[in-house]
Amino acid sequence: MMRKLDQRGVAAFEFCVVAVAFFTLVFTIFDLGRYAITMQSLRALANAGARATTVGGSGSACYTDAMIKKTAPTCSGDPLPSDTAKKNVAPFLYSGGLTPTLNAITGGNAVTVTASEPGFKMLMPIWGASLDAPSASITVPF
Repeated sequence: MMRKLDQRGVAAFEFCVVAVAFFTLVFTIFDLGRYAITMQSLRALANAGARATTVGGSGSACYTDAMIKKTAPTCSGDPLPSDTAKKNVAPFLYSGGLTPTLNAITGGNAVTVTASEPGFKMLMPIWGASLDAPSASITVPF
């Protein structure tokens, strides 16, 4: 006659095996969603900076002035110097004590506005440093 084996602890072991994969998947989805929202916010901030550079929303319309004078634009620096203006465009970028940077650079016959989040770090170590410090830029041709 066969003796019945003890089944105690099997459910706990199965939970451990499945839970590792499940929680890795959940945190990966959370981390990639956080990265996607950060990238979208950086794109919105770069677009707002380009708009401020071209139409002078922050008091400096170097692009428009250059168009009127038919000269190459010489825009540089932060098109939205106040943090309040940046927070109105992309409030998510200020979560966790982070501060985004915005910079306009003139090169040739174009103005490139770049927004970046230098302190951003991915939560899951599987990405390495490849997705840390995301940035988005927009180029406005002259």
